[in-house]
Order: sequence, then C-alpha cells, then structure tokens
Amino acid sequence: MELKLLQDNGQIGASVDASPEVFGRDYNEALVHQIVVAYQANARSGNRKQKDREEVKHTTKKPWRQKGTGRARAGMSSSPLWRGGGRIFPNSPEENFTQKVNKKMFRAGMRSIYSQLAREGRINVVDGFTVDAPKTKLLADKFKAMGLDSVLIITDSLDENLYLASRNLPHVAVVEPRQADPLSLVHYKKVLVTKAAVAQIEELLK
Repeated sequence: MELKLLQDNGQIGASVDASPEVFGRDYNEALVHQIVVAYQANARSGNRKQKDREEVKHTTKKPWRQKGTGRARAGMSSSPLWRGGGRIFPNSPEENFTQKVNKKMFRAGMRSIYSQLAREGRINVVDGFTVDAPKTKLLADKFKAMGLDSVLIITDSLDENLYLASRNLPHVAVVEPRQADPLSLVHYKKVLVTKAAVAQIEELLK
C-alpha cells in the first residue's frame, strides 16, 4: 500500500509505503457511522433543562368543578395538556448520552476511515510540516501555495509554532496521531500526515 507525498508547492511527489492492514482495508460504512455517532454523543454536555408538571409555577386549584359544566374534566393548570403546563418527559441535565464502543471496534472503524481516505486521495504524506514563527499569515500563505483550505494535520510531535499559527484558521486543526478522532477525519477535506506520524498511526491501529 502506498500513500502519495505532497510537496510544499502542492505537487504530488514520490510514494510512501504504508501498511495495508491500516490503509488498505475495505470500507465498513455501518461501523464508521456507529463510531462517529458515538463520538458525537459522548461529547454532549447534557445542559438542557425543562420542567415537568411538579416544577412549573402554577396553582394546584381545580380550574372548574368535575361535572356539570359540559367541558372536559381538568385537575390543575400545570397539566402537560395545557398551554404553559409542564412537559411529560422533560429534558434533564442528568441525561446520559454516552455510547460505548469497545477498543476492537474503534480501531477497526479508524482503519476503515484511513483506508477510505487513501482511496479517495484525501490523505497525503508530508516530509514535515512547520512554520518559522507562530503567525497565522505564514500558515495561511503556505496552505494557499499548496492549494488547501480545509486541512487536518497529523504530526508525530506537536510543533508549538504550527499549533499557535493554526488556531485562528477556521478550517484547520493540528493533532498528534493519538488525538485523531473519527469525526475530524471524515470532516476535513484533506488530511496531511508526517512520515513519522504514519508509523505511529500504524502502531496504534495494528
């Protein structure tokens, strides 16, 4: 299995050998969907709050007598059937949205994503990716020269200048191999991986 080397001028150079066990697998759409949804669900903070009929501020007085009015019977105005009443099944901050994905499934899903990126030509290897100073303009100019706009950079070791320069670019992220997540991999149009990071990814997902 080979990955294309992307040069600083945006041209494709030589190929780099990569493990077919990580970058040459068949695409498992159902598994990828499962791990992406689980990742999004586990990131939810549970900050929604709604009131049930016990919590809304209403009198408990019966609106009208039970029989004889011709109207439907009613117990109190906090009923969920009434405007301004409580919710039947309110959202609560205590809700648990966690979805469990075991390590074997997660690694298989990540291998499937990397393999599909390689087939689509969305992942490229770079010799190294650095900037001389923590300046956003330097990094933006470098991406412009390479013809890139939406990029996930996976480096073997986090370069401080590169990280600081990327923070103000809305469609750029810089991570180490262990920090790469399924959502980011499928979200960005292009994934750049340093040569040393390729070996780390293969070690993590073997």
